[in-house]
Amino acid sequence: MGAIVLGLALALALVAALDPPAPGASAPRISGADAPPEYAGTLRRCRTVTAADAECTAAWEAKRRHFFGSRKSDQ
Repeated sequence: MGAIVLGLALALALVAALDPPAPGASAPRISGADAPPEYAGTLRRCRTVTAADAECTAAWEAKRRHFFGSRKSDQ
């Protein structure tokens, strides 16, 4: 019984902590460095390439880095 009450209390605390921002709050600024790379044309072409292609490898790697994010300390 005590575990149920504790679990319920933790769930309520989590809901209270994750309250949505107040109406009218400003959105965080996104820098141009966070913009997705412009590889759309290259990636479209690379979907059908069957041989190794350096340009395709670089484009897919940039897409992966953008999707998963990269920390400055990893580089």
